[in-house]
Amino acid sequence: MDMISFGSVFLELVFGHLRELPKPGEEVFTDEFAISLGGAVTSATAAAAAGVRAGLCTVLGDDLGTEALTEHCAAAGVDLSGSVAVSRPAVGITVVLNFDGDRGFVTHIPPAAAGEQRAIDRWRGVLDDQRPAWCYLHAGPGVPDFLRHARRLGCKVMLDTSLGDERARDTVVECVALADIFVPNADELLRLADTQTTGAAAADTASSGATAIAAAAAAAAAAWGTQLVVKRGAAGALVVDTDGAVTEVADGVRAVTVRDLTGAGDNFAGAMIAALLGGASLPQAAVAANAAGSRAVGQLGAVGDLPAGTGGGWPLRPMIVREAAAALAAPRQRGVMEQGR
Repeated sequence: MDMISFGSVFLELVFGHLRELPKPGEEVFTDEFAISLGGAVTSATAAAAAGVRAGLCTVLGDDLGTEALTEHCAAAGVDLSGSVAVSRPAVGITVVLNFDGDRGFVTHIPPAAAGEQRAIDRWRGVLDDQRPAWCYLHAGPGVPDFLRHARRLGCKVMLDTSLGDERARDTVVECVALADIFVPNADELLRLADTQTTGAAAADTASSGATAIAAAAAAAAAAWGTQLVVKRGAAGALVVDTDGAVTEVADGVRAVTVRDLTGAGDNFAGAMIAALLGGASLPQAAVAANAAGSRAVGQLGAVGDLPAGTGGGWPLRPMIVREAAAALAAPRQRGVMEQGR
């Protein structure tokens, strides 16, 4: 396997730009809507689209999200052999609301069953079995031991993080020091690099400016001993070596109408891994990653709108009508058989 993405998957209900959020009891309307998938499947999809053998290590359940995920991965060429099946709902559900140039989420994550193996423990077995050239995952509890195991096996690691993870800064920094490449966005980097406060004001990229971001990235790379690629949206990316050298990469960024920022970072990472596997240098891989990020923000949903033929696509009627028709037909068929007797 060329790369495996580790983590949770979400069925996304994505609402396009809203002029305002509804107040209690109110309703607002948008002209754009999509059903998509996000989470760990996003980077694997981007890598597979670039021609590498990409896999996904997640939990599959008996729910609509799993049906949509399975069909999407079959069409996208993403290998699910590293995933585990359970007899419960497993795929999260997230509602994405786009407004004020950004997006907010309302998310439900199905709880694991009592006694179920922890995902992080299962991931180690997948590493042993499949030995991917690259792993992609987010920092978190238990991840440092997983990263040490990956290093022992010779698997390279691209690590990401999310806003809010700075509250567990020590764990994230420990993960970063064990990764080959760390790919935060500018906000995430500044929050992690700020050792004095985790307040939003300290991590405001608008007030910090490009020079401050580059300086923080150079200092962080030197301190953590890990190469950084800092995502800056329409400004492209900064590639930062452990000696503090900073290369600005704006090539690959495309002028697009931004519809939804969801999954742009994961698309960026998947495309970057694919380019590295193809022999690109890190700055060259950042060009491919910029292009993937640009494409991602021009669509609704992390992997784009699922086609109507999939279990989770819009409209949902094909699947629901089939199930409803089968359920209604069953009693009628029994009644006909009884009359025949």
